[in-house]
Amino acid sequence: MKMRSADWKIFTLWVTGLALAAVCLVWVLRAESKRQLEQGGEQSGLRWAHFASRTVPDLEAAFAGQGITPAAREQLSRLRRTDDVFRFKLFDRLGNLILLSDDLDQPTLPSAYSAEDGIGQGAAAATRFAIRDQILAGKPYFELKRETGSGRPAVYSEVYVPVQRDGKVLGAVQVFVDQTELARNAESAFVRVAGVVAALLLVLLAVASYQFWMRLRPSLRQAETRVRYMAHHDVLSGALNRASFNEMLKQAAWRRAEGGPAFALLCIDLDHFKEVNDSLGHAAGDEVLRVATQRLKACVREGDQVARLGGDEFAVVLLGVASVAAVTPLAQRIVEALSQSYDVGDQRLRCGGSVGVAIHGVDATDPDDLLGKADLALYRAKAQGRGTFSFYDVAMDQQMQTRRELTRDLRDAIAANQMSLHYQPLYGRDARTLIGYEALLRWQHPKRGNIAPVEFIALAEETGVIDAIGVWVLRRACTEAAGWPAPLTVAVNLSAMQFASDNLVQLVTQALSDAGLAPERLELEITESLLMNNTEQVMGVLRSLSAMGISIAMDDFGTGYSSLAYLWRFPFDKVKIDRAFTHNLGHDAKVGVIVHSIISLAHSLDIRVNAEGVETPSQMAALQDRGCDELQGFLLGRPGPADGLTHAGWVVAPDGATRRAEPRESLIDSLPMDWPASRPAPLV
Repeated sequence: MKMRSADWKIFTLWVTGLALAAVCLVWVLRAESKRQLEQGGEQSGLRWAHFASRTVPDLEAAFAGQGITPAAREQLSRLRRTDDVFRFKLFDRLGNLILLSDDLDQPTLPSAYSAEDGIGQGAAAATRFAIRDQILAGKPYFELKRETGSGRPAVYSEVYVPVQRDGKVLGAVQVFVDQTELARNAESAFVRVAGVVAALLLVLLAVASYQFWMRLRPSLRQAETRVRYMAHHDVLSGALNRASFNEMLKQAAWRRAEGGPAFALLCIDLDHFKEVNDSLGHAAGDEVLRVATQRLKACVREGDQVARLGGDEFAVVLLGVASVAAVTPLAQRIVEALSQSYDVGDQRLRCGGSVGVAIHGVDATDPDDLLGKADLALYRAKAQGRGTFSFYDVAMDQQMQTRRELTRDLRDAIAANQMSLHYQPLYGRDARTLIGYEALLRWQHPKRGNIAPVEFIALAEETGVIDAIGVWVLRRACTEAAGWPAPLTVAVNLSAMQFASDNLVQLVTQALSDAGLAPERLELEITESLLMNNTEQVMGVLRSLSAMGISIAMDDFGTGYSSLAYLWRFPFDKVKIDRAFTHNLGHDAKVGVIVHSIISLAHSLDIRVNAEGVETPSQMAALQDRGCDELQGFLLGRPGPADGLTHAGWVVAPDGATRRAEPRESLIDSLPMDWPASRPAPLV
């Protein structure tokens, strides 16, 4: 609960003032107690010295150094326990000790005392001078002491007092005054006074606390209201949070079972929201979420509930609807509202939204089941191109079941030895010089047979299995390529997910080392889409790999997000022209111009060019005429397993490359399974 700053200041001032008052009071009481002890000790010493100067016979002779007469000794013995005095010392005008009261019990007195007697080793001169100065000044000198275990009283005073007779200073006396009882009485009085004052301070503190509490009550009520609100609502958007939404959905289902209103559940995702966050930052993303929430609330009716489940995921419960026809206008209105532009700062953005709908009592009655089916409907809406809405369909359950089974089998595919690599040959411009192979991933499912990478690579990336698959492909390709003739290279595709880890360079280095393959014989292929996100991090990894001698190729160049900036910022060793350009070379003259431009641009940057999907002699001739460096396709060679690559009929060319005698002339259509290993597929 948050209190106002002014309230805190007032309360702090009160507490600080009372604390200071208590400290000051303790200090004053302690100081007064000490003053009383000092004053009492000084008065006792003065009285004793005055009485001694009047009653001790032959005192002037004693101070003059003529010795202590028996009469003086007798009187001094009687004065030893007078007025709380338990010890004394007599000094002459020069500060020399002439009598120590402890010696009065001895049969004879010492004829003389050393400078240290009764004073302390090493302090005689200083004490003597201090006493002499005190005598000459004619003023008493006071010192309060506290000791334990010394045989002396716990609290006593040492008082140096001049001894005068007829206005003349005869000498000085050091009187030891027992003040233990006086100190005990002062301490007792201090405790009583402190108790009374503490009680008064506590009363004042209670009054101040009460006044503060009375001022604070409105702030506390507001804070409690705020806490209750935050417990049920999303802080950023103001919509219901996930926990409150789940509870509300259960209540709606319970009321429906008891005869309450029907309702439908809508699951909503913002389209392309990740791109907004990545390109403009989280502040822009937060603003989009706030605006989207306001638009959702404006679309629904009173009584309907809007919740933010997390990220860009929203949910809406529409009450009083029980059919597709009743929900459709509301779903359409939500899609149209979310598709409008978002003004963030000085930029205008477009996100849009996809909506999945499930109706209680029609599609499901259990809240969790209803939410799951609304999610399935949302998945289909996004698969249909986003920016639309979709209702739950029973057939979707079978599709998702198949997807779940495929995901489960995919996790076990490597351990079950179901994965393998096939290799498609890569040839030079003359279509005779064998340069190397591209590794193509195969999955031989025990029930489904051969499953094309286009069907499972995207699924592997969504589920995170692509990391294990990518490592397996890299290590297997390096191991099998190590057994080929030394000039031949192996090309392996890298998935974008593999760049998300920090140890890609280490994995590649380890794979080469374990296989005994030279880095110059490994080629790593990446897609242009990989460079869109975390460009600097990706470029850093690629530069490290290139510095090892590994070739880096850009796959599918000319499609999707092609940008010349990538070629400028990183010196790729090769670009691969997408098979779509190769296929249309003989059908559209503009394609030939584009292919010629790509080859010319790459050559001007000292980058080799590979063309995929060469299937006809005319395609091969067109690419050769335009100066394409490498050719790849079914016309030249079909993919095959490593143990089927005999390299039969191939000879070593003068430049060191392996070359076969005659080119193949087979013309076979491309099969969907012949996609590169670990090629990333677009997510739905």
